[in-house]
Amino acid sequence: MLLPFDEFDIILGMVWLTLHDVIVNCKRKTIDLKGQNGEIVRIESNDLNGLLAVISVLKAQRYVKKGYEAYFAYVIDSKVSEKKIESVPVVCEFSDVFPEELPRLPPIREVEFGIDMLPELKLQLQELTDRGFARPSFSLWGAPVLFVKKKNGTMRMCIDYHQLNKVTVKNKYPLPSIDDLFDQLKGAIVFSKIDLRSGYYQLRVKDSNILKTTFRTRYEHYEFLVMPFELKNAPTVFMDLMNQIFRPYLDSFVVVFIDDFLIYSRNETEHAEHLRIMLQTLREKQLYAKFSKCEFWLREVSFLGHIVSASRIRVDPSKISAILEWKPPKNVSKICSFLGLAGYYHWFVKGLSMIVTLLIGLLQKDVRFKWSDKCQNSFDRLKTLLTEALVLVQPESGKEFVIYSDASLNGLGCVLMQEGKVIAYASGQLKPHEKNYPTHDLELATIVFALKIWRHYLFGERCHKDLNLRQRRWLELLKDYELKIDYHPGKANVIVDALSRKSLFALRVLNAQLDLSDNSSMIAELNARPLFLQQISDAQKVDNEISVKRTQCNSNLDSEFIVDDNNCLRFRDRICVSRNSELI
Repeated sequence: MLLPFDEFDIILGMVWLTLHDVIVNCKRKTIDLKGQNGEIVRIESNDLNGLLAVISVLKAQRYVKKGYEAYFAYVIDSKVSEKKIESVPVVCEFSDVFPEELPRLPPIREVEFGIDMLPELKLQLQELTDRGFARPSFSLWGAPVLFVKKKNGTMRMCIDYHQLNKVTVKNKYPLPSIDDLFDQLKGAIVFSKIDLRSGYYQLRVKDSNILKTTFRTRYEHYEFLVMPFELKNAPTVFMDLMNQIFRPYLDSFVVVFIDDFLIYSRNETEHAEHLRIMLQTLREKQLYAKFSKCEFWLREVSFLGHIVSASRIRVDPSKISAILEWKPPKNVSKICSFLGLAGYYHWFVKGLSMIVTLLIGLLQKDVRFKWSDKCQNSFDRLKTLLTEALVLVQPESGKEFVIYSDASLNGLGCVLMQEGKVIAYASGQLKPHEKNYPTHDLELATIVFALKIWRHYLFGERCHKDLNLRQRRWLELLKDYELKIDYHPGKANVIVDALSRKSLFALRVLNAQLDLSDNSSMIAELNARPLFLQQISDAQKVDNEISVKRTQCNSNLDSEFIVDDNNCLRFRDRICVSRNSELI
């Protein structure tokens, strides 16, 4: 953006201002210059009445509502050049895959979009038709049309199929889990992202269902030959088609989520081959991508709200702005929306379940909606944690996993780590019957909770003796893992302390270390060894008074003191505890 000089004779740049240590006071319109002899020279404006006043956003909104004239200014970088297909390796060979517009009606594919009506509706319609009370008609009625603004400023025509969706049988085809998709990226260092051009419009509607897509405009009625965006089963049907087309490459070098594709490789040579296979498949299936929304040959890529690199995953900063601007919920629906967004990033937030306890309580039936100060504190805390989300590392197979777990009457919390780096966080609230568990059962329940969540990382066999019925039932799950369980004192487990506990409900902590190996045979055992006596013995060794008694005991000078098999000093069968020990 070029600015005319007008009455200005010269514009001083940052280099000159830095050289002379210039202090600019915009409020008072003064400039302080430092001379060669260190003397400060002040230049003041004669026009102090025209100073601009800074007002708050709320005040500005009130002025606008009253009819005050307002202007919105923004800066556009005019030097940004559009990327060209010809400049991208491998991609330049497939220019026909990236048309400016979809060239024609899509071909007949192995999957077609259909709208199956609820059985009761079909029966009644058939009955009316058989009795001559109704017949198919090209009615002048149809679903209404509205327009929604897209990110690039253009408008998208949307059809309100709300009533049609109500009587449509839901397609149960599963959409992939975001967490499972990211697990595939272990070891990849080169990425490319492809986004289809109007992906849904590249799938035909079954001929028998075309009439159901009718929509009305002010001019005429129309019906879709391709799949509209707003229909109930559109995402699952399209996902089914993509999985059928790219099934040979899934879990190998391609991640597919509806119409978004992520190609990942361990080196550039592999990536060139993978990218060529992907684009050739798109060409053969007559699927077209939008080049301006695609990215190639990246070391770090934004995908599904996350920033993915060679060994790390973090939250996409551009998605956090929506969280910062989120206003306190006014009803149950708004709480559900916020918790849904927070749950999408649950791997990144320590103790998420405990933080949202009050908010979830407002979702229960027969509970009056009341937004209290405690709810606001939980809301603000969760927003802060989401905006300060930690960076997680990608797990590596063959290396030891460590689960730090913590249990309290407030909930369960655990952290999955590898080589001292966090892979994921998990937390959960206690069910009513779980709050009655004794301490040992609650500790074991935490491990069971962690193993169920991260089962795809962990596997093994082991045994245990003297278990109650509940513990025996849980043992059936634990037998799948090569597991060693050690007790840790509560103060030593500071990593997950914030996940589930308060000092009032301090409990012992379990450290589950899992060793995964490629050996076909696995020998495993479950060892539970209390550290309490060992801690007392260690504390005795550094206590001067007790050390004297131990020496006397060894010299047989005082027969009332003995050292037992656990190397603990006893007085008349009672264990001696150091005065300075934290165990008191």
